[in-house]
Amino acid sequence: MSLKIKAAKLSDVILEQLENMILEGSLAAGQKLPPERELAKQFEVSRPSLREAIQKLEAKGLVTRRQGGGTYVKNQLEGGMTDPLFELISKHPESQFDLLEFRHALEGIAAYYAALRGTATDYEKITRHFDLIAAAESDLTAKAKAINGFHFSIAEASHNVVLLHLVRGMEALLEQNIVQNLTVLLEKPVVRNQLAQHRKGLLDAVINGEPDKARLASNAHLAFIEEALLEAGREHSRIERSLRRTQQN
Repeated sequence: MSLKIKAAKLSDVILEQLENMILEGSLAAGQKLPPERELAKQFEVSRPSLREAIQKLEAKGLVTRRQGGGTYVKNQLEGGMTDPLFELISKHPESQFDLLEFRHALEGIAAYYAALRGTATDYEKITRHFDLIAAAESDLTAKAKAINGFHFSIAEASHNVVLLHLVRGMEALLEQNIVQNLTVLLEKPVVRNQLAQHRKGLLDAVINGEPDKARLASNAHLAFIEEALLEAGREHSRIERSLRRTQQN
């Protein structure tokens, strides 16, 4: 008795390729898919087969169609981070430090694997984002976006799809955390210079392919931020006490 192997349907083959592109980040969350004509040419398939694959992708909830505006990759993680929850986390008194702890785990392991697996192209992109941080000068929002881009490019270089999509889904929350931190830390030139040195150490360890050193550099950077924030809080409390005593006299 012979077993007949059923040939895979063309639309399913295309679907698998599109899913892999979403997983690996070459089709990013929120990105518009190229026109059907371009995709059909890229995959060397007919437009009806491609259209069927995209319909299956939509049925799985991985893309969404906008009337008259094309098809976009959905961001499942970011969609789960609703506005009320985002606001609640951002305003929680300990949110800065909770997010720093979260970043210790996330960014440390991303730096390790980026140093281990990154390519020359990855390292060029990381260096480009690093240079944007200095170029932002005193523009707090631009600097926070550049710093977030630097860490995201390291996560991309890790070539770990779980890490990549987790960081992407948390992007807005992490950027808000960086803005909050910079508001306090950039007031002191010594701290500002130390932060730049820490980031340079992280950059060097990653692009020189030193995984353990990269992870330690990431953790040292975040530990310094935490200690600097705590010291700033203690200093603020001392000033408040001093002002209260002055007002009582």
